[in-house]
Order: sequence, then C-alpha cells, then structure tokens
Amino acid sequence: MRGRSLLCVISALAPVALCAQTPSKKDTTAKTDSAAQADSIALVRQFEKELGGQSQDTSSATAAQPRATGGYMNIGFVTLIDAGWSSEKDVGSLQQGDHDPKVRGFTMPNTELTFDGAVDPYFKGFANIVYKIEPGGDTGVELEEAYVLTTSLPYNLQIKAGQFVTDFGRQNPQHPHAWAFVDQPLILNRIFGPEGLRSQGLRVSWLLPTSFYTEVMVTVANSDGTTAWSFRNPESSEFHGGAVVDRPVKGLGDMLIVPRLTTSFDLTSTQTVVLGASAAYGPNNSGESARTRIYGADVYWKWKPEAAQVGFPFLSFQAEALTRSYDAPERGLKDDPVLSLPGGVLKDRGAYAQILYGIKPRIVAGIRGDWSNRDDNVYIAAERINRSRISPNLTIYPTEFSKFRVQYNYDNRRGLDDANSLWFQFEFLLGAHAAHKF
Repeated sequence: MRGRSLLCVISALAPVALCAQTPSKKDTTAKTDSAAQADSIALVRQFEKELGGQSQDTSSATAAQPRATGGYMNIGFVTLIDAGWSSEKDVGSLQQGDHDPKVRGFTMPNTELTFDGAVDPYFKGFANIVYKIEPGGDTGVELEEAYVLTTSLPYNLQIKAGQFVTDFGRQNPQHPHAWAFVDQPLILNRIFGPEGLRSQGLRVSWLLPTSFYTEVMVTVANSDGTTAWSFRNPESSEFHGGAVVDRPVKGLGDMLIVPRLTTSFDLTSTQTVVLGASAAYGPNNSGESARTRIYGADVYWKWKPEAAQVGFPFLSFQAEALTRSYDAPERGLKDDPVLSLPGGVLKDRGAYAQILYGIKPRIVAGIRGDWSNRDDNVYIAAERINRSRISPNLTIYPTEFSKFRVQYNYDNRRGLDDANSLWFQFEFLLGAHAAHKF
C-alpha cells in the first residue's frame, strides 16, 4: 500500500531517517513482496533527493555501482484490546491461541511495534516486536519477526532470511491485527500451536513468468522450539504423551522444509480467486527417527462491483483444510518412563471456512465455521479432543486507523460442556504499517 511520504525526521542519536506513510484506502490486489522491488529502489532514490543527496551521474565511470544509502525506516504501532465473557470459567482451555482472549474481562493479546524500510538498493528490512499482557498481569515480550528481503535478484527470484512467520496457507503468515475474526481457527491452533508456525530460516521464492500470478516458494528453517509445534517442540508431550527425545540436527533432513504454491486469476472483471497448496516436513521428538508430515490447501474468492466506493460493497470467501500425520513410535510415558505407550501414527485433520460481507463503507459482517478432528488411534490427549465452533461477528472501521469488532462463539467440545462466549475487540494504529495481502 503506497501513500504519500511524510516529512523525514533525522534522529540525533543515529544516522537514521524515520518516515511514516499514510495507508491508502484502496483495496490491494494479489501482490507479493517480489512485486514491490521496483517501488523499493525508487523510494530510496526519492529519500536521497529529499535529504539533499546528489543523484548519480550515469555518464561517470562509477555509474554502474549504486551509491550506498542510509537505512530509511517506517515505524508503526498497533494495539488490540479484547474484552468479554464466556460460560467456560477456564477461558484459556477454550481459547488456546496465543493472541486469543484469555480471561473473562479484559485481555491485551497483541501490541506490535514494527520497523520496515529500504536498507539499500539490494535489500529491505523488517522487524516486529510483540508485547502482550499475560493472564496473570505480567508483560510478555517477543521478537516475532526480524528478516531481510532481497529486492533486485534476476529471474523474478527473491530471498527472505531471518526470523519470520512461515508461508503455509493464508492465515498463518498474517499478524493478528489482519485477522477477520477475534481468534485463531481451531485447526491452525492444533497443528501449528498457540503462536503459529514460525522459525529462523531462509525462504526462496520464484514468481513464474505466466500470464496470471503464480509463485513457488520453499522455506528451510529450524525445526525446534514451541513455534515449531508439530516438530521438535519441547512441549510435544502434550499431544503424544511420551517423554521428549533429544533430536540434534545432523543434516538437512533434520530441518523444517515448507514448500508452497499459490496462484491467482480473475474469473470476471469483478471476481478474483486465489488458490494455494502447502506442505511441511520435519522431525519430531517423540522418537529417534520420528517425523511429521503436514499438508494444506486454501482458497480465497472475492467479488467487488466495478462501481465500488473505497472497496465497498464486497463479498469474500476464505477456507483452509489441513491434515497432519505425526509419527509416535513406542515410547516411555512422560511421567513414568518405565511404562510405555504403543507406537503408531497420530492423525489430525480439520478446516475452517469464513464469509465476509462488506455491507457499506467501513461496516463488515462475517461468519466462520471451524472444526478439528483426530483418529481414534493409540493415544488420545486432551489437546486433541474433537472440537467445532461457529462464530458470527460484526466489524466497524471508523477510519483505516481503528476498528471495533463484536463476535459470538459457540463451542462444541467432545466429552465437555458446550461453551458460549461474547467478545469485543478494539484496534488502533499509529504510524505506518505494511499493506495486507489480497
């Protein structure tokens, strides 16, 4: 999303120019980071001029070598405030996502401090620091993302390196403020854990030279930690029941490999569809050679009339389906290694589907259906109970810098009481923030 640049303010403590951009009100189209390479280089040139830098003399002998620029940066600050009530006293057992409402009353599930900008003509940088208030009142801080992105590789190639959310499906790469609902879908929470799938690694993407948008990407990342929930996760005993086995990295096969293919095309002049397929492969720590395989498919469709004003009215549909096969060989119990559990493959599957209707400018009604299921196999943990949820909501945007949302959840959990919840959410944004994907 490109807006007019504001006055560059030069820090007295470091040679950094901090520039804010006013977000545009127009809808974005199917566009990835690769499509923004030319804009990034042009932005650097513009900032050089604004700061009084001399433009390059293309007739000189050194014209082929772009002059280094000083890291120009946008800063954004976005906060989510949740409030509400549930018939379930233990809200945390019901709302298991890390950025979901956590208690009856008020929750501060996500406050993001974001930095992004052009490093030089070859790279862009991005960092995202998240603050949240834990249910007990303590403040949690995490470096959610910090990565560099190439901007000038040939053949429509691009490399991302650092700590970043993994490109699997549609919602996992999104930050909570970009979600269309208050909470994380059930199946994403089960397969990717409370914080979603993210790690340190490298992603290579290729924008194919087709007449419509098609992109192939492959991520190679570390497979350990709670953000690699279905892999070498130190808390994996919660769903396989056994003692955790130490799995050091010995080769590429011990890394997390995530391929993804996505394509988009126009059905008519007013309808666009985006299709995607993802997979994730890596070791898990239930046994010496145990592995996990995850597959997913996603679809997004949007209708917007040619006479739409500021993006309204519109109708959109989004759905994802995922399945996980988790090897769990014969293993000792977590609390009593002398006793053992039989070996097998733990299988989970689920999906969600949501419809959004942009009734008129800045008013959106939506409804989402969720379900997550597991096979009746050798071991059934409380974390893997069968669940379903229905969630209607209404969102009002006073401006593009704030929103108010109300959402009702009806939860059905196999073997437990049904739960009814009502949640309210308010968001405000200060400064610049990157455009959301179409």
